[in-house]
Amino acid sequence: MSDKTIKNLPKTYNPGEVEDRIYRFWQKGGYFHAVAHGENCDIKPYTIVIPPPNITGQLHMGHALDNTLQDILIRWRRMQGYEALWMPGTDHASIATEAKIVEAMAKEGLTKQDIGREGFLKRAWEWKEKYGRRIIEQLKKLGSSCDWERERFTMDEGCSRAVREVFVRLYEKGLIYRGERIINWCINCHTSISDAEVEYDERDAAFYHLRYPLADGSGHLELATTRPETMLGDTAVAVHPDDSRYAHLVGKNVILPIVGKEIPIVADAYVEMDFGTGVVKITPAHDPNDFEVGLRHDLPVLTVTDEDGIMNEHAGKYRGMTIMQCRKAIVNDLQQQGYLVKIEPLKHNVGACYRCGTVVEPRVSMQWFVKMKPLATPAIEAVKNGQTRFVPERFEKVYFHWLENIRDWCISRQLWWGHRIPAWYCEGCGDIVVSLEDVEECPKCKGDLRQDEDTLDTWFSSALWPFSTLGWPDKTPELDYFYPTNTLVTGYDIIFFWVVRMMFSGLEHTGKVPFDTVFIHGLVRDAQGRKMSKSLGNGVDPIEIIEKYGADALRFALATGNSPGNDMRFTDEKVESSRNFANKIYNAARFILLNIGDNEVEQSLPEKLELEDKWIVSRYNTLVAEVTENLEKFELGIAVQKLYDFIWDSFCDWYIELCKSRLQGDNADGARRVLVFVMKGMLALLHPFMPFITEEIWQNLPHEGETLMKSAWPVYDENLSFSDEEKEMERIMEAIRAIRNRRAEMNVPPSKKAPVYIETSFIDTFKRGAVFFERLAGASSVKVGHDFELNGAVSIVTADATIKIPMDELVDKQAERARLTKEKESVQKQLQGVMARLNNQAFVNKAPANVVENARENATRLKEKLSLLEQSLTELG
Repeated sequence: MSDKTIKNLPKTYNPGEVEDRIYRFWQKGGYFHAVAHGENCDIKPYTIVIPPPNITGQLHMGHALDNTLQDILIRWRRMQGYEALWMPGTDHASIATEAKIVEAMAKEGLTKQDIGREGFLKRAWEWKEKYGRRIIEQLKKLGSSCDWERERFTMDEGCSRAVREVFVRLYEKGLIYRGERIINWCINCHTSISDAEVEYDERDAAFYHLRYPLADGSGHLELATTRPETMLGDTAVAVHPDDSRYAHLVGKNVILPIVGKEIPIVADAYVEMDFGTGVVKITPAHDPNDFEVGLRHDLPVLTVTDEDGIMNEHAGKYRGMTIMQCRKAIVNDLQQQGYLVKIEPLKHNVGACYRCGTVVEPRVSMQWFVKMKPLATPAIEAVKNGQTRFVPERFEKVYFHWLENIRDWCISRQLWWGHRIPAWYCEGCGDIVVSLEDVEECPKCKGDLRQDEDTLDTWFSSALWPFSTLGWPDKTPELDYFYPTNTLVTGYDIIFFWVVRMMFSGLEHTGKVPFDTVFIHGLVRDAQGRKMSKSLGNGVDPIEIIEKYGADALRFALATGNSPGNDMRFTDEKVESSRNFANKIYNAARFILLNIGDNEVEQSLPEKLELEDKWIVSRYNTLVAEVTENLEKFELGIAVQKLYDFIWDSFCDWYIELCKSRLQGDNADGARRVLVFVMKGMLALLHPFMPFITEEIWQNLPHEGETLMKSAWPVYDENLSFSDEEKEMERIMEAIRAIRNRRAEMNVPPSKKAPVYIETSFIDTFKRGAVFFERLAGASSVKVGHDFELNGAVSIVTADATIKIPMDELVDKQAERARLTKEKESVQKQLQGVMARLNNQAFVNKAPANVVENARENATRLKEKLSLLEQSLTELG
């Protein structure tokens, strides 16, 4: 990082200082930038497009997880030699951004209409410049290695041009049309929203059973509704054509209660005969299914609410009421006039606006739509034939379900912030002009034109993101080289919002799928498994975590336990553990650097490797193969656990301890070279997960090249596989662990040394490991052989050896017997108390089940402890 090599690391690791400095170094070096190579280049591209965060957004744990996973993949592929492009950018987020600006204006006493469209858009762009980059800077704090030189915005010039191109192409192919259709209307945001933007949750409601009299006075039909206020817009009732109960009534009329007008009885297969009474009211203006029935039977469409959710002129005496006020009043009137049969409590799913949570009102409106069936079919086939795969595969079902049941997509929004629909209406002849360029006069009659006031759904531009960001519709070197992209990383909650739309858009406009793999992750939940939300107040600010523990600790915590498609729980303990792991590596690096000192260390392994060297090198070699395979399979959580176990246990707790004595002897150079070789390999494997600390340490070790992030990813080497030596070392380590455990059970202080006798058939193995028993198992001396005759010795048995240690050398028998006897009496007393409770039937029958179960578990533990104490006393003699 600097011309002057730092020979040591500060005593304490300070992530705040290191991470900012390292990130500046990466950016200054241009290491994130990817180059589009020509056809003759052998370098393969690897591309990820970032799910563009909203310019209104602040980094939350979902963003942190999503971008950590992307950065892991992009850093790994970059180190493997791919030309790795992580395309960054932000989304203009029509509804959310407009709501923010309207809210700010309201504090000034202004409305959109007060300042007009141009004035509003001027404010919107100013707001974007002021706040829109906040989340980008936060992503940098996380360590995101995006190609910031290529940063895009969904309303920048290039993306806006692509949006117009797509709109015009689809319009000219007859796939975009304007018409009156039932749409989802948000009375709070004052705009239509697509089906994908409606979130459903279960709410308490009621089924109102109503009586509709037959017009000829011969009886009545009974039906039920959850929205009685919409009956004011009823234009028919329907029965199934095969329902014999009502066949004689089809074609006759009923009288609409309260309103008093006659409406027809129609037969339609939409009706379910076995649901309720088999009769449904038809309100074409306020229900999507009723709208389709209305089209089939040429029924009038009568809208009874306005855009604010207020009952309109068609609502008669209820005009001016809110929907809920009208519901209450009309139910009261139905009851008074004898039309209400009963009210039945009900729990059912209610659709709400995903932005503001307001209950969505289906209503008929003149909007722009995309015909979806012709676009959905190729998108379904592309996944079925394997062009694009989902990880995990089970999410293909969600994808197929959405596309196979898709309705035409309402793409117009009654907003000012966004891509304005490129359609103009002639004031003279009424012609509609759709154009790539702005037009001033009608091409037919030269009359004045008025541009459509609406903007496009935000997802219309997001759907083009994988190719519009690379220069489409122009044939650019970037589009040629980096498209189709490789991996899309996203949460399962936006498969239908975004993934589906990118798939059919990519296939329609480029003839290729936009990515070959969709890597799905779950949600980040709190420690109790609850979804993080403002209402629960359980959200965790990633920036606060980074400031407290460092970005590496947060990233490692998010990767730990991560499994494709599954939710994960976030806890402070996880981050603290990750921070401790970072400190462990840092301290290991400091140990190595202190032992290198001013010595020149070759970066290759020595020709002669000791037993412990071959063991750690072979273990490391296996780790390389396994971590690489895990990453190939998107098993990031498994990879990170293997790294943790190897670094903490094998390298730090074992190998460093095993080679400490050598570092002071004649073979110090060999030990140093192995330490540096394995440490550098570990840092490379860990780099995608913890980029900052690995770069900092790597820069201070002997190295070649400018940066770890551009160094080569380790590869498995058959010549570094020493399976026999691994087995030998494991035998020795198992014996050392067994001795340590037994000494701990007997409360032998670490400073207390004693001779160790090892009976085994693996004589040579244990003789080679004698020094390790002296260093790590408290052995004053080590003898290896068969059938040692020792009186009063402690025996420790492993799979490959029996270890004997003279008891007198370990403990003061008299003092130890007194201690064990005292502890035994204490345990017996505790056990008697617990058993007295368990033998009391009143306690067993009346106490809470968990209390009784805890008592039983306690009794089992005490019995086991008592048995161990008695065994220890017997061995003392």
